[in-house]
Amino acid sequence: MMIKVLLAGESWISNSTHYKGFDSFNSVTFHTGHGPLVKALTGSDIDLTFMPGHEVAENFPSDLDSFNKFDVVIISDIGANSLLLSASTWLSSQRQPDRLELLAEWTASGGGLAMMGGYLSFQGIEGKAFYAGSAVERVLPVEISRFDDRVECPAGVRPVSISPTGGVDGAFSVPEGPWPHLLGYNKVTAKAGSQVLAEIGPDPLLVLGAVGQGRSAAWTSDISPHWCPDEFSSWDGYRTIFVSLITWLAGSQEALASVPLMNKETTNV
Repeated sequence: MMIKVLLAGESWISNSTHYKGFDSFNSVTFHTGHGPLVKALTGSDIDLTFMPGHEVAENFPSDLDSFNKFDVVIISDIGANSLLLSASTWLSSQRQPDRLELLAEWTASGGGLAMMGGYLSFQGIEGKAFYAGSAVERVLPVEISRFDDRVECPAGVRPVSISPTGGVDGAFSVPEGPWPHLLGYNKVTAKAGSQVLAEIGPDPLLVLGAVGQGRSAAWTSDISPHWCPDEFSSWDGYRTIFVSLITWLAGSQEALASVPLMNKETTNV
């Protein structure tokens, strides 16, 4: 059966001002960062639906039935405000469901949730991603900083696998080293009871956890440039990591047996 995945985020719009002597003009460009992941999933049993950032405020699921159309939801480089503030709330002061709470409820009820790193993931640049203390943090396997959590590594840093291939009940394949360099990540702390499969510098890179009847994961670097350069995304291990991750997130309760339930105080929904 195909695994249904929603990827929300991974796009941006740039507005540039060009100065040419006396005159100037503006140009606007649209960019996406999901291409390497799409390429890596080609040929797998994973059906990816991409929701670019500018669509999230209006189109992200706002009830459990809508979430249940998917096996896995991935939040990547899109801040909490885009999920919290639909146009009806922001512009018309209308009450709407709290989609962070709904996402946490859906995850604990059997869904698979992943957050991928970036400038607007976890707490993000200048703290603007704003997931610390939210319902989403409760169900992720990591604790999020209350401050700007970026770690920039322009000289490159090699992640280190600390779990052998097939290390999670045979359901998750982690490539053996050496891994290519990454150029940065969001600094988080693994929760008690979670399982760290890879580290970057002194910090977690790939963390798994079970919460209620569901499962969650954190990948603390980008899935595409700039933190994840072409040398990493074109590496065979990139496909292994993300196909395995999504497959595990969508797995049966039996596949979770080797991942202890996280601290109930931090995952209660």
